[in-house]
Amino acid sequence: MLKIRVNNSYSFETEKRGDIVCVNSARMVVDTCQIDADTFHLLHKYKSYRVKIIEINRADKTCIIKVNANKYSLTIEDQFDILLHELGFDNLNPLKVADLKAPMPGLVLKIFCMEGAQVKKGDNLLVLEAMKMENSIKAPADLKIKSLKVKPNDTVEKNQVMIVFE
Repeated sequence: MLKIRVNNSYSFETEKRGDIVCVNSARMVVDTCQIDADTFHLLHKYKSYRVKIIEINRADKTCIIKVNANKYSLTIEDQFDILLHELGFDNLNPLKVADLKAPMPGLVLKIFCMEGAQVKKGDNLLVLEAMKMENSIKAPADLKIKSLKVKPNDTVEKNQVMIVFE
């Protein structure tokens, strides 16, 4: 079973039983044809729909689709997400990170952030060159930068603090 929330306004429960798809416990008869990797053609109640997957974020279990000319934002929960919610484990405090340490010795090439900036999980913070390879160092969580301990062209040792977070 999947719970799908559309544009943070509408919720649907879907379930697939063999070849039968049920939405909110009602059987749906849909003829589906895949056009390419991210485009589908659907027929439902004698109406034609062209569905294109615009963006998928598997970590957040979200996606953006375009149905004919309209875009929709979907949030999807599976049975495990639902169980975690029922047990109260879905709103645990996010990871608290005090600082960012160099994962390896190297040379700081670029810094993409500044002191006082808010960064989101996955944002590029800096580029560290190690063994002639450029490594993008990303934010481990949603954080605010308290201070930068390095600048471009600094050499760093493994586990040296490069950024301190609030």
